[in-house]
Amino acid sequence: MAQTGTGKTASFLLPILQKLQSREPGKIRALVLSPTRELTEQIHRNAMQLKGGTHVRSVAIYGGVGKGPQVRALRGRSEIAIACPGRLLDLLWTENIDLSAVEMLVLDEADTMCDMGFLPEVKKILECLTAARQTFFFAATMPEEIRKLSSEMLNNPATVEIGMIAPATTISHSLYPSTESLKKPLLDEILTHTATGRVLIFTRTKHRAKRLADQLIRSQFRAVALQGNMSQNKREQALEGFRRGKFDMLVATDVASRGIDVSEITHVINFDMPNTVDAYIHRVGRTGRAGSIGEAFTLVTSDDRAMIKRIQTVLGSTIQQKRLPNFDYGAFNPVISTGSHRDASYPVHGNNGHRQESPSERSGRPISRRNRSWKQRQAARFARLSPAR
Repeated sequence: MAQTGTGKTASFLLPILQKLQSREPGKIRALVLSPTRELTEQIHRNAMQLKGGTHVRSVAIYGGVGKGPQVRALRGRSEIAIACPGRLLDLLWTENIDLSAVEMLVLDEADTMCDMGFLPEVKKILECLTAARQTFFFAATMPEEIRKLSSEMLNNPATVEIGMIAPATTISHSLYPSTESLKKPLLDEILTHTATGRVLIFTRTKHRAKRLADQLIRSQFRAVALQGNMSQNKREQALEGFRRGKFDMLVATDVASRGIDVSEITHVINFDMPNTVDAYIHRVGRTGRAGSIGEAFTLVTSDDRAMIKRIQTVLGSTIQQKRLPNFDYGAFNPVISTGSHRDASYPVHGNNGHRQESPSERSGRPISRRNRSWKQRQAARFARLSPAR
C-alpha cells in the first residue's frame, strides 16, 4: 500500500518484465486485474513503454468493444494479460485464453477488486489459476473489512505499507461553502479566477457529469464528460483529448478516480462531496502526483459536515474554508460549522475517518445506507435477494 501518485504501477510492472525476460515466450505468465477499462488501457500503455527492447508483449482485455482484436492479440503470443474481470471470464468460458501458465497475479486497486461488485468474478478467475503462483495486491487505501477478506485469499501474506494512507502532502485542500443552487455559478467563478492547468471535476452521478459538462461548454470552457453510460470509443476519446490538451476540463464520476494518471492535472474539484474518505483520497490523488504540487477544491453544503470531519481526521488538520470576495452569495452565509477539531463526536485516527462510538450509542442509532460497513451492506443485499420463508 502506498499513496496515490507514488509509482505503484511501475513497482509491479518492472519486476514482472524483468522476470519474463528469462522465460520462454508464447504463454501468459502474468495476469493483472483492474476495475476499469481506462485503468486497464493505461497499465497496458505503461507496460509497452517500460518493456524497452525486450521481447515481452502485453494485451489489454476489457468490455465495451469487440472481442475480435483482443482474441487476435492473444494468439500473438502475449506474456502479460491486463484485464477487467468481466471480459476475462467471457474469454475463459469461450476458451479464447489460457491461464494455466500464470506465475504472477496482480490485483491493482485491490480494495475495489475485493469489494462486493467484483469479488464473485475475482474468485472465479482464481479458480482457473494454479496454486503455484505469486499474488500481489496494490492499493492506496485498504478498509479493514477488505483487508481481512484479502488475507483469506492470500497465503501468509507480507504487507508493505509506505507512508500514511492519506493524500500526498504536496496537495493543498480547500472548502468552498455553497448551496446546491449556487454550486454551478460558484464553480464558474472559481474556474474564471483561478490559474489552472488541466482540471478534473468530480460529480456524484453520471447524469450530473454529463449535464455539468454541457453547462461548462455553454459557458465557453473547453470541457468534456467521462462517465459510465458513454461508449468505450467516446470514453477513450474524452480521456485522450484531456490528456493531450484538447480539453482543459474533464467532468467525471468516480470511474476516473482510480489509477488515471494525467501529469498536467493541477486541480481536482469535487463538485459533489464523495461518500467515503477513501473516495476522497482517490479523487484528489489525481493531482499532486510524483512530487508535483496540486490543489483540491471541494464545494460543500451543510449536509457534508460529517464527511468534512472524517476527511480532516485523515489529513490531521482543519481544511480552510474559502469565500470568493466578488461572488454574489445572496442571503447565504458561506460558512459551514463543523464543530471543534477535538469535539467528542469527532472521528479518531485508526478508524479510517469514521466516528468511534460506544456500543450503547451504536445499538440505539439507525444506520443509514451511506454509513454502513461493507459487511453490513453485503448482509442487507443478500437479505433482499433471499426468498421469503
